[in-house]
Formats: sequence, C-alpha cells, structure tokens
Amino acid sequence: MKIKNKTIKIDTKKCLEFFDLTDEIDDFIKESGIKNGLVNVQTMHTTAMIIMNENEPLLLDDIRDNLMELAPVDHEYNHDNFDVRTVNMCDDECANGHSHCKAIYLTPSNTINLIGGNLQLGTWQRILFVELDRARPRKIQVQIMGE
Repeated sequence: MKIKNKTIKIDTKKCLEFFDLTDEIDDFIKESGIKNGLVNVQTMHTTAMIIMNENEPLLLDDIRDNLMELAPVDHEYNHDNFDVRTVNMCDDECANGHSHCKAIYLTPSNTINLIGGNLQLGTWQRILFVELDRARPRKIQVQIMGE
C-alpha cells in the first residue's frame, strides 16, 4: 500500500466563502500514481469545514442563508465573552462563537473512494471547503491511501 500526503493552502476572504477543491485533488491523485484506495480530505481548523455538495451558486447562497439562521452572528455567545473566557485564547482572538456553532452542522473531513484513478463522486458532487469565520490563511490535508 502507498500513502501520499499533500497540504493545500488557501487564503479566505470572508465568512461563508466556498472553495471547490475537487480539481486540485484530482491533479494530486494523478501525480500520486495511486489507482485504487481512499482519499481523505481534512481541514486543520475548527471554524472551517469540508463538505460534498453541488458547486451551484444559488445552492451555495441557500446554504449560507441556512447556516446564518442556525447560528446568527448577532447572537450572544458565551465563547465571545472575553471578560469570562480564559481557555484557548490567542493574541488576535475574535468573537467567533457563531463560526464554531455553524461547524457542528458540517464535517471537518470527507473520505472518498478511489477506483481506477478516479474519485467516486456523483454527477454533481464536488469537494468544497467552507470558511465559517473571518478572512485568514487556511490549511487542508489530503491523504491518498491505496495501490
């Protein structure tokens, strides 16, 4: 069995921005020479997720609206009360309780079957990175395992 790893780096520009990773992952599969196995795609963040869905602009707007309804930015989150919170703080800490709450509805990784050198995706399925927080540099790990 062979294992190949790659880190994809992106710079997001805004909350609820979507990046289609499918073509870059396909290119990495071809470079790897692995024909059959599994491809795992994983975000390295708690406020950005990986989903598989259509990359259709109106649908992405619907997903944005749905996530905003589930965890609105203007809600009062305990996580954002910096007078009380003392755990997992950093120098550039921002009020992002809404981002963490959105994240619980999505997944940090997806594993896709690889057969004959091709990702086994349905007709409209794409691998999408979703920014749930503010603009910042992000990392996604891709691992291909197989023969």
